Amino acid sequence: MVKQISLNLDGIVKEITNVNPAFARHETFHPRYGWIKKGFDMAQVNPKIFLQEDAPVRLGVGKNMVSAIRYWCNAFKVLENDEPSEFGNVLLGEDGWDIFLEDPATLWLLHWNLLKPSCNAAAWYFTFNIFRENEFSQDDLFNALCTYRDSIAPRIAESSLKKDVSCILRMYVEQATTKVGITEESLDCPFTQLGIIHTAADSRHFTFRVGYKGNLPAEILVAACLEYASFVGREQRTISISRLVYDIGSPGMIFKLSESAVCDAIEQVARWSTSISLSDSSGLIQFSFTSKPEALAKDILDKYYKHRVS
Repeated sequence: MVKQISLNLDGIVKEITNVNPAFARHETFHPRYGWIKKGFDMAQVNPKIFLQEDAPVRLGVGKNMVSAIRYWCNAFKVLENDEPSEFGNVLLGEDGWDIFLEDPATLWLLHWNLLKPSCNAAAWYFTFNIFRENEFSQDDLFNALCTYRDSIAPRIAESSLKKDVSCILRMYVEQATTKVGITEESLDCPFTQLGIIHTAADSRHFTFRVGYKGNLPAEILVAACLEYASFVGREQRTISISRLVYDIGSPGMIFKLSESAVCDAIEQVARWSTSISLSDSSGLIQFSFTSKPEALAKDILDKYYKHRVS
């Protein structure tokens, strides 16, 4: 019996500006350890590397993996049109925040960067923002994604959607060990460390883990909240906690957080930053900030990474 998934697709049209109808551009490969750093470093030397015949030799991977590395580096926004982006330089360039991607917190930052506007991973955007089932099977997610596909890119083949669903689950769900032995294909994706999707008891169903994330630093979360406010705030200096948790595209949806988790992170950063605060007006809890949110987000991240290595 096929489980019926009900979706509220109201407002999808206005969300198209936040997500490009890009499906299955990863060549079935989830991001592997070292790929993002390798792709960024090679693009720094030659942005056209991914299109050259000798790219597989230079990158030390197969031809399809070259395309996957190119896709993921652009999707995570460390590259923009195959050239190092401002974010890429700040994170991975000389004297960057985390040039070898050693801090697990950086995985949360990359996860946020993958899904923030403009997102080039439509199935990922749907899974974390619009799909509201807390427990689901692979077929449940696929069937719901088909409905979403019909509203933004009806010509995309179902085979592409199946590839995306499979890739999402391999990217975020820790895989069961087997007796076959360790191969590159069997290695878990680094993003399984986020612990954001778990297998249910029967191993054929999955659940989102909603609430506190022990390896998500407050600074990463607060920076994401500030960036989100810059996308939707229209120069305002406040945004409600409910919007930060429940709105499509919000950090609460992308990181699967509760209101208390977001509030606690803001209060933690507010202990050392006088530029942000929480306020309660008639029962409505608001996140307030005194300067441009995007610049403030970068400053908070800069302080976090400098403190980490000091």
